[in-house]
This record gives sequence, structure tokens and C-alpha cells, in this order.
Amino acid sequence: MDFMSDALTDGRRFRTLNVVEDWNREVLGIEVDFSLPAARVVRLLTQLVEQHGPPAQLRVDNGPEFISQALQGWGQAQGVVLHWIQLASPTQNAFVERFNGSMRRELLDGYLFATLQQARDHCRLWQYNHLRPHQALNFMTPIEFRQAA
Repeated sequence: MDFMSDALTDGRRFRTLNVVEDWNREVLGIEVDFSLPAARVVRLLTQLVEQHGPPAQLRVDNGPEFISQALQGWGQAQGVVLHWIQLASPTQNAFVERFNGSMRRELLDGYLFATLQQARDHCRLWQYNHLRPHQALNFMTPIEFRQAA
């Protein structure tokens, strides 16, 4: 998982928290808000565990939300290993970084958002999992790959 940021048309900055499954490149969740502290990260992860079951591990950078006691406590309670990448080594989290690039080009740079709700709606309606085949997945989309497995 990783964060991105952008701005509304009035200049107010917002962030996205993107959670991507490494195995099939599926986007499991995108949270959008002006502030996404550790408690919001934990809330999204709790929802994702309810939907998909717990992951064996989460790969994250060393941002304050990811090294927080709240996330570490959640990981221990869920039996989820938190794997922190080395400082200044985004290539160690390559799948989410690649997704972030696609999201930047296809979504965030492609639209002007006047409200936070518009940004949320566009993220929710973006069909990345259904329309983006990956060479590494035998040119299947993340959903097709998961269903074929």
C-alpha cells in the first residue's frame, strides 16, 4: 500500500491510500480524504480483511502512518507481518508504485476535481481491475486472473 496526493480545483490538497494485491495486481481499496492518519489506514485494512481475509504480509514504506503504533498493533492482532521497505527504495514496493503511475496518468491528471466527493466517485468508478490486462498475468485483467486461479 502507498499514499498519493493531488489537489482540488480550489488548491486544497487531498490524499489517496492505495492498497494493491501483489499476487494479481488487483486494487483492493482506495481511500480518499484530506487527511488519512493511521487510524484511517487501520479502518480501511479492517474492512479489506473482512472482505478478502487477512494477508500474510503488508509491504509499506516508512511513512508515519505505516510505522505507527496503531498499525503495528493492528498487524499483531491480525497476525499480519508488516514489511517495511528500505528508506528511499520505492522499487521495493514496485507493484503499488506502478499502479500509482497509472492512477496519476489515467485518473488524477485526467480530471479536475472541484470537491472531495468528485475525487472519491471517480476513484470508485475507475475500472482498473476490470479493464487493465497485465503482461505478467498472461494479458488478463486482475479480476480475470483471480477468477482463473
